[in-house]
Amino acid sequence: MDEDHILYSHDIISDYIRNSELPRDLAVIEYFKKTNYSPVGDFKRGKCLKYTFNANTVLDYLGLEWFNVSEPLSFSKHLKGKVVVLDFFTYCCINCMHILPDLKEIEKEFSIEDGLVVVGVHSAKFVNERESKNILAAVQRYSIQHPVVNDDTSDMWQKCDVNCWPTLLLLGPNANPLVMLVGEGHKEDLRLYIKNALNYYKSRNEISNHSLPLKSAYHLLPELKGPLLFPGKITNFVDNDGNELIAISDSGNHRVLIITSDGSIIHQIGGSAAGLKDGNLKTAQFNAPQGLVFYTKDILFVADTENHAIRRIDLKNNKVETLIGNGTQGHDRVGGEKGKEQLVSSPWDLSLYRTPSGKDVLIIAMAGTHQIWTYFFEDTEWWKSKQYKAGTCVAIAGSGREENRNNQYPHAAAFAQPSGLALCNKTKEVYIADSESSSIRRLSLIDGKVTAVVGGDRNPNNLFAFGDRDGNLYDAKLQHVLGLAISSDEDYLYVADTYNHKIKKVDISKNSISTLKLTSMDKSALLFNEPAGLCIQDSNTVLVADTNNHCIKILTVDSDNIISIKQLELKLDTTDSPAVDNLKCEIILGKSLDFNTRGGKLIVQIKFNFLKGLKLSYDAPQKWFVNVPNASWSCVPASGASIENIDLVLSIPKLSSSSVSVDFVFNLITCTVDSCYPKTFIIRQPIQITESGVTSFTNQIKVDVQVDKVELTKL
Repeated sequence: MDEDHILYSHDIISDYIRNSELPRDLAVIEYFKKTNYSPVGDFKRGKCLKYTFNANTVLDYLGLEWFNVSEPLSFSKHLKGKVVVLDFFTYCCINCMHILPDLKEIEKEFSIEDGLVVVGVHSAKFVNERESKNILAAVQRYSIQHPVVNDDTSDMWQKCDVNCWPTLLLLGPNANPLVMLVGEGHKEDLRLYIKNALNYYKSRNEISNHSLPLKSAYHLLPELKGPLLFPGKITNFVDNDGNELIAISDSGNHRVLIITSDGSIIHQIGGSAAGLKDGNLKTAQFNAPQGLVFYTKDILFVADTENHAIRRIDLKNNKVETLIGNGTQGHDRVGGEKGKEQLVSSPWDLSLYRTPSGKDVLIIAMAGTHQIWTYFFEDTEWWKSKQYKAGTCVAIAGSGREENRNNQYPHAAAFAQPSGLALCNKTKEVYIADSESSSIRRLSLIDGKVTAVVGGDRNPNNLFAFGDRDGNLYDAKLQHVLGLAISSDEDYLYVADTYNHKIKKVDISKNSISTLKLTSMDKSALLFNEPAGLCIQDSNTVLVADTNNHCIKILTVDSDNIISIKQLELKLDTTDSPAVDNLKCEIILGKSLDFNTRGGKLIVQIKFNFLKGLKLSYDAPQKWFVNVPNASWSCVPASGASIENIDLVLSIPKLSSSSVSVDFVFNLITCTVDSCYPKTFIIRQPIQITESGVTSFTNQIKVDVQVDKVELTKL
């Protein structure tokens, strides 16, 4: 398909449109009329997920190839009559992550019934990414709602002549290629092609409005996972009296939790929905936050990754504000603007450093532009007497090219998706987890020199030098490392070797790395699953954000580098009732459900039926949200702007026997032929916590809505 690939490339089509005398939309349609490429081959046969829980609540994955559907899809059956976008991605890739919001926006505009289907084709870079259970976690973590297939042997990749991540291939209703777009940043062009493909093929009666057998991947979350959902990073602050605060970026729940050392949750910041909203701790919103660092016991900075922003949390004054960025992804590789005017791209981790002149600066691992940036709180003089203005954010190291290039000049060096930072005050260096080169690097904060520590390859262009091998410098091999923490004496670096599912230790004076070994009693317990964040509690205790296990683990390390592991249980001392009665709206009581004191998983599916001439006003906003008892609960998704196919998963925490309830709050605008009827109501789900209750249940709720009443009926 090499010749075809050249002909339907985005550049060729752009030239055709530009040189055409027709209006833009008509030029696109005219181009589609001229295309006559052979259909791509169908997906290889596969199975959807089957799963069981054993005594340790470990999922057994059997033959998984498809996600978010109840049966494998094919071009000959399910996708016949659909305009299809194949999104070739690998879940480690930051550029692939940047495309997901564009696809979500387009999917809201063009539905499956309209004739558009997006299919994610996961073609792995790393060995770890070929495993279906890990792709499942990524689909859940990034809230991907469309079907995804594990192209584990790159079969579809090769059929479509794809050469890099990310690549989008638009197909017509007979799997015929129309246009290929390579890289990120093509949202408006993609929308243009989709709109005109649908119009053209509808005019030929080739578009079908049939639905697909969708089934949410969230259903496969573990039953007893606790309140966290894919925690990313963790940090702590210890005051002079030894009192410790711990901050967790609960990325999947779009919130930050502040806990004490015994696991008691004392603050939840955000979590109501994914968004960018300043305000108090309850009303503020984040979008998949990652890196965290305490400035004082009351001030916490957050890398709000998918908002492309840096946020400041003031615990004392109950306030969240945006320090850098405005929610729009930036492409600047220099910086220098102030505050929100400076657009940035996927900040992933943070560290604080005090310059020799005594000025504090915030160091940022800017994964999206493959650089290290710094925010200056005050006017600061730094390397080679360069002056930086207060409130500005500047790239201080990395050219912006995705490479593993070390250099004595910071802007001649290059990084590959830096995702973790650890400051060594003793040597005045910041250590960098350079994830896509699977290496650890160091940046001198005296002169900006970038040097190798362990992992990667001498060839700066080789980003495939990964593995699992202890050793020195380039002889050592890691796999997509994400997390770092410096030891109390600053002689060692603890490493979350994420895709090897291990914690390792670097002797920074020797540039050597070794794997921490488990005690015999740990070997039967759940171990790590893509750990991504670390922090040091004391000289022999390390906290780990064990991302895909949805928990925080406490590691105790002895003098022989043998570790014992236990899980930190997050809890609240009391259970609160939903606080939404003050809305003065109708409360509709559902049937009580019995859940076990160990906790569990509740799947809720809500379907609406509008009767007697009533219907939704489709141009008006339709909103719903879930109000859970407290921060030890979690729900995904927690809110929405559409009432079609409401399908959510509640994680119920470990509780003593009690009665609680969860509220599903709806704000709808309905209408008849001649009148509008705003409707605000609550569906209240009572839950009894007993020792004999279940740990998993699916509750299907049907809601009949009329002008004068709302009621629940059986499906």
